[in-house]
Amino acid sequence: MARKLNCWEFKRCGRQPQGEKTGDLGVCPAATDERLDGEHDGVNAGRSCWITAGTFCNGSVQGSFAQKMDNCIDCEFYKHVKEEEGSNFKMSVLLIRKLKEGKAAPVKK
Repeated sequence: MARKLNCWEFKRCGRQPQGEKTGDLGVCPAATDERLDGEHDGVNAGRSCWITAGTFCNGSVQGSFAQKMDNCIDCEFYKHVKEEEGSNFKMSVLLIRKLKEGKAAPVKK
């Protein structure tokens, strides 16, 4: 079975740690927030980016889950993960609960 891609690999945004666009745009919170590590077999929030505030989509930094979800459900990566995971796809409410149960988002440097 092929390795599952994280959002920064799929979208080629360059915002992962040591990515080519971190100098201009910063490191993406989806690449560093460890609270969702392993969800949908991703690294950190790399396969749950729609739950993570501050991701860079559609040419701008996105806000909270509630503010950005309309954009995310139309995103090709969201659709890709949902299809790839099938019946194992975790609903957003479960991922949000996991975020709330976790401590403040750790940041890897």
